Amino acid sequence: MTLGRMALLFALAMLAAFAWGQEERVSSQQEQTALAVTLYNNDLALVKDQRRVRLANGDNRLAWRDVSARMQPETALLRSLDGGRLRLLEQNFDFDLLTPQSLLAKSVGESVRVFRPPHPMTGVETVEQATVLAANDGVVLKFADRVETGVPGRMAFNAVPSSLRDRPTLSMLLRHEGAAERQLELSYLTGGLSWKADYVAELSAREDAIDLNGWVTLTNQSGTAYPNALLQLVAGDVQRVRPEPRPTPMMMRAMTAEAAPDMQQEALFEYHLYTLERPTTLLDRQTKQVALLSATQVPVQKEYVLQGADFYYQGPYGDLGRKLKTAVFLEFQNQGGGLGVPLPKGVVRVYKKDQAGRAQFIGEDAIDHTARGEKVRLKLGNAFDVSAEKRQTDYQKIAAYGGRGGVHESAYELTVRNAKREAIVVKVVEPMPGDWQMVAESQPHRKETANTAVWSLKVPAEGEAKLSWRVRVRY
Repeated sequence: MTLGRMALLFALAMLAAFAWGQEERVSSQQEQTALAVTLYNNDLALVKDQRRVRLANGDNRLAWRDVSARMQPETALLRSLDGGRLRLLEQNFDFDLLTPQSLLAKSVGESVRVFRPPHPMTGVETVEQATVLAANDGVVLKFADRVETGVPGRMAFNAVPSSLRDRPTLSMLLRHEGAAERQLELSYLTGGLSWKADYVAELSAREDAIDLNGWVTLTNQSGTAYPNALLQLVAGDVQRVRPEPRPTPMMMRAMTAEAAPDMQQEALFEYHLYTLERPTTLLDRQTKQVALLSATQVPVQKEYVLQGADFYYQGPYGDLGRKLKTAVFLEFQNQGGGLGVPLPKGVVRVYKKDQAGRAQFIGEDAIDHTARGEKVRLKLGNAFDVSAEKRQTDYQKIAAYGGRGGVHESAYELTVRNAKREAIVVKVVEPMPGDWQMVAESQPHRKETANTAVWSLKVPAEGEAKLSWRVRVRY
């Protein structure tokens, strides 16, 4: 490196040091003119914070307070919205907040005054000077004639270190042409803000329709509040490069719920964007719920499914189970009845009114992001009044290819009992291994996939139905 270049770098460093020594201009939320927050899935949000700030001509030290404690400072972008020319020279993200412990830790090596409790007889409070030697798992103080551990009284500090802030702050050194008020916008990505969709469905008495209400649950653990913010949500799986882990704030302590008009949605690249129609305030350590959608009389189909397995097609097993559980599913299309909008992933909780008109919880299931017109399928549990028994009635190994491979032929009988007062249809699903061929069956099956045989078994009210089949498997 040449001497001239070294001199230039030294001059720039001295200039920056001089600029950082200037008086700091503090900008808080009181100067905020607009705030927009876009929340993504998986703990990510984009904050756009607009403020009216007066800048001096030349270099300015600007402390932008009330930013997120979980912000990613490398994503921060400051720009002027009204044409003012400014250049960002340096920035520091100060997230080490002022607490008694942090103040003590930053004062290691510094002198403090120690006030001892008043003497019980005289009531006189004594004061001593001490130096803080350590503040790790406790405090170590060096007095003029001794070293003590612990705090014998209260301590007084000479000053607050400049690196400690009472709230998260982005400190910036910027160069501005002219002295004027500017409309500035700071945008950045942050963690600590998340959202999820929750749905509440009420099943009709005839179990052929549901009323569906969707809520968005917002959680703020970012270390700052977002007053009167334009709120937008992005549903979809956005690719991210995972940052280094950062310390997380304490969990939220408050929860509120409020009704609101349905959110407006639009396509955004390969995702969907939902916009709340009115500004809302999201406080720090708070969970808030806002309305997402409302749909009535959405047609549903109820289905009983008895799921088999493929392991018992490879050998003799005999009894395959008594009182086998039959799963209950609800299925509907994302269209009609007020639906037909993209549904963010979330949990659907289903209720049904009893004979007295009280809503009772009957099951829940998670759904993935669901486009308009796609099918939604919910597993709500197992039917109490429907059970089954399955047994292997015959097994033959026709040919062996070494190991467990070969040709196997086996027969099965399934008995399904229905204690309900109405007839039902049970979907019997049997996964088939290898290359398979149905040799005989009591009623025709359908081949839903290459390795699945499915029967629709009608079971009378308070009765039973039997299904038998014989299959040859080669693998």
